[in-house]
Amino acid sequence: MDLSLTREQHAVRDAFAALFAKQATPQRVRSAEGSPSIGFDGLLWQHYADIGALGIGVPSDCGGGDGGLLELALAAEEAGRRLAPIPVAEPAAAARVLGRLREKELLGPVLRGSVIVSLATQPGPATRQWLVDGAIADAVLALDEGSLVYVHRPDGLPKTAHRNLGGLSLARWETLGATTVLAEGDEARAIFDAAVDEVRVLRAAALVGLAAEAVAIGSRYAIVREAFGQPIGMYQAVAHPFADAVTGLDGAELLVRKACWAMDSAQEDAGALAATAFVFAAETAYHAATHSLHVHGGYGFMEEYDIQLYYRRAKAWAAAFADPRRELLTIADRRFGPVTTGGR
Repeated sequence: MDLSLTREQHAVRDAFAALFAKQATPQRVRSAEGSPSIGFDGLLWQHYADIGALGIGVPSDCGGGDGGLLELALAAEEAGRRLAPIPVAEPAAAARVLGRLREKELLGPVLRGSVIVSLATQPGPATRQWLVDGAIADAVLALDEGSLVYVHRPDGLPKTAHRNLGGLSLARWETLGATTVLAEGDEARAIFDAAVDEVRVLRAAALVGLAAEAVAIGSRYAIVREAFGQPIGMYQAVAHPFADAVTGLDGAELLVRKACWAMDSAQEDAGALAATAFVFAAETAYHAATHSLHVHGGYGFMEEYDIQLYYRRAKAWAAAFADPRRELLTIADRRFGPVTTGGR
């Protein structure tokens, strides 16, 4: 298979790179982190919606752009590179669900950006789990007792996030608003599982972007910082881990692209590839950000330095969705089948 990008896909990536470079500066990221909803920049969200980002993966007959998962992953990667303070993964997956089900009435305001719809990524009522975008979401898709439901935000629920180190709009909904059933039974479960796998891939893509920029920040610092009369980047203990990180980044990027291809073409191993991409990208991002922070020495922990923004999110962005170590069990189940009672 050829996993290289087409001319159109390069254009997609360049467009989002330009948007986030201008509208997701470190100053804007810090400002959003200090707001009550934490990690949300309303102006950036509107720019994001205005260029049609929310409909990239939605069919054209529902008002979208007919794009695939890879186009969404390219946008997520550039968002991760700049730590863009807007939700990307869950709203994109939720919009694709509404598009597949031809829920045009619900989808319209979502594509315009006037309604933020997220995804409760664990089966069960939305009230029983932390929602990554819970402080800002206007609606949530959830798999509740075998039904895929669209749940509106309860009236009067404050848009205040639970304080966290990852700059996430993390919140729990204590009550639920009006509910619309979208699908039931096996169909509901299949749609939900596919959406969660898409979140895995898009989160992986965002972590790839984060890791790439963390390596760039650390490398630039290693060039100008001197010790014993030469740049610290000349020392093997500094340079070699960066080389390992770059190698890991190549692998993570390829895994994300292969997972996108497998999911869009309904390959048998698509689910396993989605989980593998998430785990590998999470580990790569954490190790890259950790080494870059250590290269900065004590400066790395100071709020004035950007690397601490990446270090904190490298762990939180993955853990808020799922513990990567537990995701290894998901990979094992999908590769070899679940463990049966009494089996070894």
